[in-house]
Amino acid sequence: MSGLRDPRWEEFALAKKLYVGNLPFNASEDELREAFERCGEVVSVRIITDRDTGRSRGFGFVEMAGSDVDEAIKELDGRDFGGRTLRVSEARERQAGGPGAPRARL
Repeated sequence: MSGLRDPRWEEFALAKKLYVGNLPFNASEDELREAFERCGEVVSVRIITDRDTGRSRGFGFVEMAGSDVDEAIKELDGRDFGGRTLRVSEARERQAGGPGAPRARL
């Protein structure tokens, strides 16, 4: 393999994940991807579903090239999407201690 870098790999390596809340329960990943592609390169889209019912939980994540994240937040946070007002922010890492986490013994 040569020492040349593939710029597509660099964009992927610098991708950032966005939290997208208040999604309509009937929204599809394709519709969400289309909305975010207006702001830049979308790496991945995932709408979170209930494990038991398979229905949308009303939020998801969009991973974008790092340079496009600020534009997406500016353009889409607070905008109408399928009759609901989107909440878009940079995703945070999960914190320990949520449902199902082991409890500390005293």
